[in-house]
Amino acid sequence: MADIIQLLPDHVANQIAAGEVVQRPASVVKELLENAIDADATTIKLIIKDAGKTLVQVIDDGKGMSVTDARLSFERHATSKIRSAEDLFHLHTKGFRGEALASIAAIAHVELKTKQEYDDVGSAIVIEGSTITSQEVVVTPKGTSVSVKNLFFNIPARRNFLKSNAVELRHVIDEFHRVTLSHPNINFVFYNNGSETFNLPRSNFRQRIVNIFGSKTNEKLVPVEEETEVLVISGFVGKPEFAKKTRGEQFFFVNDRYIKSPYLNHAISSAYEGLLKTGNHPSYFLKLTVDPQTIDINIHPTKTEIKFDDEHTLYALLRSAVKHSLGQFNIAPVLDFERDANLDTPYHFSKKETSTPIIEVDRSFNPFKENYSAGKQTTAFKKQTLNNWDSLYVGLESKGTQTEHNFSEVHFESEETTISAFSDENKIDQIQTTYQLHNKYIVSTIKSGMLLIDQHRAHQRILYEDFLKNMTIKEGMSQQLLFPLELHFSSQEIEIINQLKEDLEHTGFVFSKVSKECVEITGVPVAVPESEVSIILEQLISDVENEVPDSNFSATDLLAKSMAKSLAIKRGQLLQKNEQEHLVNKLFACKEPNVSPTNRATFITMSVDELDKKFI
Repeated sequence: MADIIQLLPDHVANQIAAGEVVQRPASVVKELLENAIDADATTIKLIIKDAGKTLVQVIDDGKGMSVTDARLSFERHATSKIRSAEDLFHLHTKGFRGEALASIAAIAHVELKTKQEYDDVGSAIVIEGSTITSQEVVVTPKGTSVSVKNLFFNIPARRNFLKSNAVELRHVIDEFHRVTLSHPNINFVFYNNGSETFNLPRSNFRQRIVNIFGSKTNEKLVPVEEETEVLVISGFVGKPEFAKKTRGEQFFFVNDRYIKSPYLNHAISSAYEGLLKTGNHPSYFLKLTVDPQTIDINIHPTKTEIKFDDEHTLYALLRSAVKHSLGQFNIAPVLDFERDANLDTPYHFSKKETSTPIIEVDRSFNPFKENYSAGKQTTAFKKQTLNNWDSLYVGLESKGTQTEHNFSEVHFESEETTISAFSDENKIDQIQTTYQLHNKYIVSTIKSGMLLIDQHRAHQRILYEDFLKNMTIKEGMSQQLLFPLELHFSSQEIEIINQLKEDLEHTGFVFSKVSKECVEITGVPVAVPESEVSIILEQLISDVENEVPDSNFSATDLLAKSMAKSLAIKRGQLLQKNEQEHLVNKLFACKEPNVSPTNRATFITMSVDELDKKFI
């Protein structure tokens, strides 16, 4: 039998490795930014075109590379970070696997320009699909510039799996946020299709958060500081009243490396227990510093998941630190019924020294001196009162001799009503035809038996069809607000609102101003209360981010679903008789009353025969 096992060619092996490392343009952004940070750059520029499908370019002013290093950097498993397996547990850098550049070069057109500080000229390398097409000497500033063009040009199937530009750009911005937050000491600039999206100067951690997520974020942050032998925690958590329905503003950094950890996320959620509404998630930006020997970061190609030596201890420390910060700044309530919060020492004055109060006394004061007139006035008043005591009772005799009232002429305002256990035929219209069960379901009768309606899903279907009709015919009714409503969002959220602004206006929203951090609304749809506007927009942003729409995505449909979900009657809400009947009538006037917008049943029927079988 012939041998069937053979070694793969290098370019095929690189393409297979690229499938693990490079999933989308955001993966290229992450790898190139981390390489720039490892090169000790102080300023890093990221240039994106067509959400990274056409161009991803990273320019830094770091150490640069020699001609030999520039050539070797595109070989598989070529790295300057480790020499032996033991070095994997002493890592203080970002990249170390030596696969990123080789994988990227296998599936794109890559151009590298680099120069060291003391060299007169630099070197330029052009690679297309793992094949070096040119290597020459160029004049270039100190540092490195890497351009990645036409991603997945030689793997059309992989390119077809990419989502729309809006979705891919959102992933790129997410990666940019993760890298920039972990390194506030570096100046980052982000250009998207020729326009400057972010310009983040060197700053501290708090200022970097504010620069990314907007100036209003500053008042939402509560500092967290804890230092132990095992773990050092620093960073910020969000106040409970600013919790969102999205998980976008949740960041863990271990030794300045962004990670995902559901276990540690549960520690934060348990610290907020009792402070958040159901479905809301807290914001946090936490940096954890641990001994590199106690973690293993070499378990995932993208290095976003790591293993801890003692997760239980980290969980307990993190939960305690967050609870302590929330209590320290009077965010969490205190169960002390005899405690007066007004007597608490303010946090900023707790460590200041107290000063002895100074009391000034007028030692020359003597109330028994002859010229003291207060006593004389009091004595005179007493004498005058005693001499005229009989005048106090003048007129009381006439009040006592008044005639008695005749209570026989008193009439009652309301007449006595009698309640009958049986209704008359002429009151048949008052008989209740619908009943509410456990404030969740509406029970109604039909010819064949009984109808059980889920009030939340039914109202979703009604609102969904109303919003969809208004957006289609572009005639949504709007009610003007007495005062403009000003809402603050991050730049990424503002971008989503701009994409959906036209459809929102067709439903009845009126936008007077949309800036980089703020949205001003002067009109809302008729059915929308003013207090619900911020909740609706947050839910809409969450749905757009989590739905991950592709090219067949309908913004109108998603908008109608999201608004219907936010405004629908909730389970547990008491409905009056007329509200129940109106809901039933509106439901069966819909085009598809059987299912909710998310394709779940809105009602079930139970025939008389099925009920009879229950009693057999």
